[in-house]
Amino acid sequence: MKKWLLILAILGGVGYAAYPMLAEKLGWKSGATETAKKTTTPTTAIVATRDINFAITAAGDIGPVDTVSVRPEVGGIISTLTLDIGDKVQKGEVLFELNDKDLQTEKSSREIEIAGAKLAIETQKLTLEKAKLNFERVKALFEQKAATSSAFDNARIEFELTKNSQDIASNKLETAQSALRQVEDKLIKTVIRAPFDCTILTRPVSVGQAVSGATGFNSGTEVFTVANLTDLIISSHINQADVTRLKVGQAVTVSVEAVPGLKLVGNVDRIAPQATFRNGIKGYATRIILKNAEAAVRPGMTANLSIPLVSAGNVLAVPLAAVFNDQADRYVYVKTAEDTFERRPVELGVADYEFVAITKGLTAGEVVSLIAPKGTMTAAPASGKVALGAN
Repeated sequence: MKKWLLILAILGGVGYAAYPMLAEKLGWKSGATETAKKTTTPTTAIVATRDINFAITAAGDIGPVDTVSVRPEVGGIISTLTLDIGDKVQKGEVLFELNDKDLQTEKSSREIEIAGAKLAIETQKLTLEKAKLNFERVKALFEQKAATSSAFDNARIEFELTKNSQDIASNKLETAQSALRQVEDKLIKTVIRAPFDCTILTRPVSVGQAVSGATGFNSGTEVFTVANLTDLIISSHINQADVTRLKVGQAVTVSVEAVPGLKLVGNVDRIAPQATFRNGIKGYATRIILKNAEAAVRPGMTANLSIPLVSAGNVLAVPLAAVFNDQADRYVYVKTAEDTFERRPVELGVADYEFVAITKGLTAGEVVSLIAPKGTMTAAPASGKVALGAN
């Protein structure tokens, strides 16, 4: 029994040792071998021409430029309300109307008061003229010693009282006219019109509902929320490391997650002067304007932004990992004919997050090392220290 176990063990060991050769003969591949091949990191790169485009990328929320909460200035009951969410309205078009029955009644009363005040004024004019003539007659007689002082005083007092009555009637007319103007102003405000070309976003009330007017103590009842959806804004949070490269008016390429394939162009409209924290990251609130946005783009959608800063076409470039630094000096390790590497100073151009342009020191087709050759003393690669996008 022990003999057979020993034979099986020997055969198993031979089989195990022979497995790689057998697998190679049959074309089998080890999973571990394949993984090792896939995870092999390149250590060299070829100097070649390419286009370099450096851009800031960020995300933002799309919203309308102008959003208005429509509230009546006077209270009342809604009598006309035909619009609903999503309807498009032109500037000046009626949004809703309030019942104006009580105001029309008040207007009629004020008009009657005005008519009465005008009639009183005309009557007072005749009375005043009569009192004036009587006063002048008595005054002449008094001066001729033909009337007593008592008669003169009575005529004068009557004349003065009549003038006061004329003033009172005039004041009543002005008061009635002012009240009428106020009623007419309220009547105008019972018809609420669109402040600009807009789209209805919300409508929390219905016909027949009583609403309050906006005053100094009350904001009033919101009937609609409207917005201009022709021009949209994108509110984004730009990292503090990138914001210094931005400027107002800069072009922005915009893609919308909800609309695949759509590309829009906007412009930086405003950059906040003070940093804020968003999701634990310090940055600056930035607003991008989208003029004449596509109908498919709606408020609340997420936009992906690409803000190009610098670009260079058909330039010699190497990976950032190939550039090393020694204080202010930049250099690379170039492969020689003897399969060794020599250190060579270079001058850098524009860069993105992966490649940097070489303006002096290399030629196309040369091979550079991505790691420092053994036995060299060098600082870290410049991949994290080259000023991206800088010349």
